[in-house]
Amino acid sequence: MTVFRFVFRRFFRRKSNSIFLLVLPIGAIFLPTGDWPPIPLGFHYYGIIIMFMASRLAAIIMEDRSNKTLIRLSVAPISHFQYLWQNMLAYTTIMTAVNLMFVIIGTIVHGGNLPSPVFLFIIYTVFTMTALGFSLAWYAIFRNKEAAFSVLGGIIILMAMLGGLLWPVEIMPDFLQRAVMLLPTYWVAEATILLSYNAAIEELFVPLVVMILFCIAFLLLGSRRKLT
Repeated sequence: MTVFRFVFRRFFRRKSNSIFLLVLPIGAIFLPTGDWPPIPLGFHYYGIIIMFMASRLAAIIMEDRSNKTLIRLSVAPISHFQYLWQNMLAYTTIMTAVNLMFVIIGTIVHGGNLPSPVFLFIIYTVFTMTALGFSLAWYAIFRNKEAAFSVLGGIIILMAMLGGLLWPVEIMPDFLQRAVMLLPTYWVAEATILLSYNAAIEELFVPLVVMILFCIAFLLLGSRRKLT
């Protein structure tokens, strides 16, 4: 688990990363409750924050490609698979801890205004894995880290707008409502909305399963061995 431990030291070595993981989630907790959906807005917008956190964490792999670390690792006694899964495990552990902190503090602040904290945590954790898979697949396309990260920011905002994280999907044209079902952001928004309206737990299974399928597809796309 050498790579796993190194990811922690490497990421938290930069104080800006620690601040990034704390400021956005804690700030979102204190957003007011809106008319849509009927929960504090920060808990609906949190899907966007998860996407940005995942993109920042997964950028470590992009850095390793840019500075030729992956080439040096190719002659080390560690396989590409070991390198990849230990990185992803470290990212997931970090973000799961942030999700847990977000839900616990949010429950303290908002109390009864929140739906089931347990299911909120499950939704965020499943979407965390999807967001990490998406970021990994995205960075596999690019050679330049700065270009990949800057373009990804715009893509995340676009996915949030179309996927129902910023406004209801129902206000968009019918053809677009069907098309956005191909976005993972649609399904995290759907799960959050269902939970906020106290839908039956069984109804959450569909968005959760779809997000897991997205995660698997993205991981397959992003796990190709690419040294440069």
